Amino acid sequence: MRATLRGAMFAAALLGYLQPALAAPAAYPEQKEGDVTVKEFRFADGQSLPEVKLHYTTIGTPHRNEKGEIDNAVLALHGTTGTGKAFFVPTLGPELFGEGAPLDARRYYVILPDGLGRGGSTKPSDGLRAKFPRYGYGDVVTGQKAVVDALGVKHLRLILGTSMGGMQAWMWGERYPKSMDLIMAVASQPIPVSGRNALWRRLLIEGIRSDPDWKGGDYTEQPKGLSHILPIFNIMTESVLGLQGKAPTRAKADALFDGLVTSYEGKADANDWMYWFDSSYDYDPFADLGKIEAKVLAVNFADDELNPPQLDVMNPAMAKLKDGRFVLVPVSPDTHGHQSLRYAGLWKGYLAELLAHPAEAMAPQSSAERLDSSERR
Repeated sequence: MRATLRGAMFAAALLGYLQPALAAPAAYPEQKEGDVTVKEFRFADGQSLPEVKLHYTTIGTPHRNEKGEIDNAVLALHGTTGTGKAFFVPTLGPELFGEGAPLDARRYYVILPDGLGRGGSTKPSDGLRAKFPRYGYGDVVTGQKAVVDALGVKHLRLILGTSMGGMQAWMWGERYPKSMDLIMAVASQPIPVSGRNALWRRLLIEGIRSDPDWKGGDYTEQPKGLSHILPIFNIMTESVLGLQGKAPTRAKADALFDGLVTSYEGKADANDWMYWFDSSYDYDPFADLGKIEAKVLAVNFADDELNPPQLDVMNPAMAKLKDGRFVLVPVSPDTHGHQSLRYAGLWKGYLAELLAHPAEAMAPQSSAERLDSSERR
């Protein structure tokens, strides 16, 4: 029982979906929540909904320049299984938004939207289920832009994105090249989802679709096999060393898996998850990277199985950018594969330098490159 409990605790630590979707007590200056309602929301494939609600959280206070325009806005974009509040976990929030942190909420106005299909935003589980229009990352970005516009922000100091949010940050730079000064994409690559990354997503989707309890998406109770297929997410996003450390024996591996299953029970919706992992179908920013005018800092992790450095994607990508730099964080006892994105101590030093000294941060031999792990924390 103790082993199973430890597995469940580890599972909860890995699972971005478990971040609370409901309002949390204010933890940062001027923390607020709201909704933007878009009438006749049109999807890229031609489908539409008469109304789409887009939920967001903001922290900090907008500062206006001499023209009356907000000049301290930051857009933070979450990953596939998260919401805007995923940035508030202890290993991210205080490290990014706390007093003296790179995005100190006393200085910046941070916008944290719930992407279309997630959290407090309109999603399949609200009622349409599998009849919900198929959406892609492009549609999610359209929703994010609607939130930014509704908040009166014309120009962003920074777009920070992690995982899916990093992928969408690339898309923002191409779609709205004059709308931001800086982009920091963490744990992403600007190429279509393919290879192993596409295969495990398909495995997850087909595991749901083939469950007899799915009933074409019109289930009244979650498919019984749902919580048993979703641990593939954790297996793919945690590092090999991290998983080996938690499951060094067959018995502990079984306990870890049981804990993962337990962590999903009653907390996941099959249609929402299917749509999340299908929505990357339209992601392909590589050809248009040259359209990006902002300075771009991309940070990946050497043990990330979703964005493996062996593909050698980032060097050609940097060559297409007007002003870009790539940092690969080496494997260490502190890294967690793709989930390293949740530990801002590994990468916030690069963010701090990007904000304080953008030109130097772009240089290959910038001081950020020379920071050791203790300084980065």
